[in-house]
Amino acid sequence: QVQLVESGGGLVQAGGSLKLSCAASGTFRSYTMGWFRQAPGKEREFIASIGWSGGRTYYVDSVKGRFTISRDNAKNTVYLQMNSLKPEDTAVYYCAADRNSMVVILTITHVDYWGQGTQVTVSS
Repeated sequence: QVQLVESGGGLVQAGGSLKLSCAASGTFRSYTMGWFRQAPGKEREFIASIGWSGGRTYYVDSVKGRFTISRDNAKNTVYLQMNSLKPEDTAVYYCAADRNSMVVILTITHVDYWGQGTQVTVSS
């Protein structure tokens, strides 16, 4: 069993930065980790993933070049550095863990563990 707890969300002006953290209890070293987000009235969407060693990352086009996912397995923590934030980035951000160490694009139906979510609001 893995529990995920996100932190670091908040209110920021457009163009600003935030860094989200996801602390995991239990052993998540071999899991693929990812971040999803859900804006009001929209479906939850996958935005980034990182392989178990940290050597493989993937980003959807809407965040590529602005967001950076990383992990520290010694600290059981995954991070999402978000730069050049836009109002359309406003959403609840969720950390996710998938037992499949080979997966690159996480899907809602196959995620094994979810965090509770953290709100990110970007003002214009």
